[in-house]
Amino acid sequence: MEPNRAPGPDGQPIGRRRFLRYLLGFTVVSTFAMVATPILGFLIPPKTQGGGAGGRFPAGTTDDLPIGQGAVVAMGNKPVIVVNTDQGVKAYSAICTHLGCIVAYDSTLTHIVCPCHDGHFNPLSGQVLSGPPPAPLPPVDVSVEGKDIFLVST
Repeated sequence: MEPNRAPGPDGQPIGRRRFLRYLLGFTVVSTFAMVATPILGFLIPPKTQGGGAGGRFPAGTTDDLPIGQGAVVAMGNKPVIVVNTDQGVKAYSAICTHLGCIVAYDSTLTHIVCPCHDGHFNPLSGQVLSGPPPAPLPPVDVSVEGKDIFLVST
């Protein structure tokens, strides 16, 4: 009596050796695909949105960001921190100049703070107040039209 075997593509039962050959072939193909996919992803980067030079990006309204508050918003693919101060709306790159962490606004301290290594920045000028950051936050041009806040990229 012949053992119960599943038929292969040619109608013949699949033996152990043929099954292992199929399994080995599948393993080789899947391993190649897992290695090739990240390499191709690196060599052919995705298309980015808004990669052109210049533009205006909405950052909210003064109702969303009352005086004494700050928020991190996206300007294209870069984070920007927008702070509404007594002296007007200010905007800076939200990437800390120390190790590249994303900064946030602390309304109790009224400082821009980097959570990674406790760097503090002045919300009026972007200058370093304390901590390890070696340079101030780069400013970003901001425009307030009525109640709308726009970030201007050059």
